[in-house]
This record gives sequence, structure tokens and C-alpha cells, in this order.
Amino acid sequence: MKEKLKKFIFAEVIYHENPASFGNGDDLLEAGLDSMGIMRLIMFAEREFGVILPDTEIEPDNVHSLDALERWIRQAGQAQ
Repeated sequence: MKEKLKKFIFAEVIYHENPASFGNGDDLLEAGLDSMGIMRLIMFAEREFGVILPDTEIEPDNVHSLDALERWIRQAGQAQ
């Protein structure tokens, strides 16, 4: 899951000179993930992983890293 998210983020949302060097716990917000990018990422994750990520849960704690995104997506999948 993290690899799919990472591929999408660095191909479609954030420019990073060396995406391979970006760790799972590194801060996506500091790397340039903005509100429009978050929305694109959420739409991708919902489509790719078959979950619904509630708007009420869009907060920095859920999108600040690949680890956080994976945790949020897995929790959303279990809640459905």
C-alpha cells in the first residue's frame, strides 16, 4: 500500500528530487503536500483501495506521512 501511495504522490502531487530517499515517516506536508494535493490523494486512495475517507478526518495527523496515510486507510477499511 505504501509503495502505491508513494508512487502516486511523487508522480502526481509533489515534486521531489529523489523520491526513493523519502522515508515512510518523513513529513509530506513539509515536502509540499498542500490542500489540493490532499484531495487528489484522497480520491486516489478511495478508488485504489476501495475505502471511504471521511472529510471530517482530513487532518494533519492522518496525512503527514506515508505511515499515517496507511494507518488511516486501513482504519477506514475496517470501519466499513
